[in-house]
Amino acid sequence: MQILVNDETRQIRNRLLSDILVELGYGDSRVATALDGVFVPRSARAGKMVEEGARLEILAPMQGG
Repeated sequence: MQILVNDETRQIRNRLLSDILVELGYGDSRVATALDGVFVPRSARAGKMVEEGARLEILAPMQGG
């Protein structure tokens, strides 16, 4: 199915958010996720289904100062 990941169209095989993150190469990385503009906490990713055409934002924390 196709979804938008950080404004880029991607073809993915999985439907669970946790599996999609692994498929995209994020694995156990510490990232923040939002699905269709709604924050999804790490604890909810394993049960969150992603639908065709969804918008997924993946943000990695930045260090510096």
